Amino acid sequence: MKKYAIGIDLGGTKILAGVVDLSNGKIVSEVKNKTKKEKGNKKIGEKILETLDELFETSGIPKKDISSIGLGLAGQVDRKKGILINAVNLECKDFHIKELIEEKYNIPVFCGNDVEAAAIGELNYGAGKGYKDIVCIFVGTGIGSSIIKDGKIHYGASGSAGEIGHIIVDLNGRACSCGGNGCLEAYASRSAIESRILGAVKKGRKSIITEFASSSSISSKHIKKSLDARDEVVTQYVNEAIEYLSGGIASVMNFYNPELVILGGGLIQSIDEIYLSTIKKARAKALPVPSEITKFKKAELGDYSGVIGAAMLENTLKICS
Repeated sequence: MKKYAIGIDLGGTKILAGVVDLSNGKIVSEVKNKTKKEKGNKKIGEKILETLDELFETSGIPKKDISSIGLGLAGQVDRKKGILINAVNLECKDFHIKELIEEKYNIPVFCGNDVEAAAIGELNYGAGKGYKDIVCIFVGTGIGSSIIKDGKIHYGASGSAGEIGHIIVDLNGRACSCGGNGCLEAYASRSAIESRILGAVKKGRKSIITEFASSSSISSKHIKKSLDARDEVVTQYVNEAIEYLSGGIASVMNFYNPELVILGGGLIQSIDEIYLSTIKKARAKALPVPSEITKFKKAELGDYSGVIGAAMLENTLKICS
């Protein structure tokens, strides 16, 4: 058995790739590139190949020692065919990504959803070790989640189980990037908070965030800095997002009754106030019994959950072989 595999975490704003030692789950080499400007199948494909070329060059590990390349993709995935069916934040649709990579490198490619990959990483090497029934929720550009049932990923009838970002929290609510209305993602993601803040500033409200963020892009670090300064606008919209996020998680606690909820993603990893307040409010909103037994943990592998989990997809996604 070959010792190494490559894991790629393709999100809405970045691509992180790493060579993973399969014997211990450790990343031995990594490359990170932004995907903010690149959109669409062609440009995203070029960026992935560029990142892989750089990774092979800098890692010093020959292709013959790589068992597989796994991709955690921010969108709906056909795991068997290796197709990114739809990724709204990347403007990708019907993207035959497995075929593209295998054709160039002649290494087996396996595909899964990005939070699914993160959940696999956390289950084996992070916060999920020792647990069997888990919901892993990542809050960043969007909101994604994955369900682990009896120690294995639960895919659902169409392979799309765990789309917590698209549960409806307001029947006549805001438009969501998925094409629907009132989705949790439209209220509690970093993009949703960004949209609310920028809208308020455009209408004339003063916020310290304008001193260090651009007029079109606000990061989790910018939000954290503004909260530390007790900025009124940022605090208002972060608290609004926490209310919706905690309500969504409480619904999951009531419906699925997991033993553990793992929270990760840029907003959670960067801002302890959001993590702690969300847990407190979710417990208060859930029914008493699940509220009492459900444990919460922050993702322990940080930015690397998805990379490590993606590298393990060869052994996890037998349907892709």
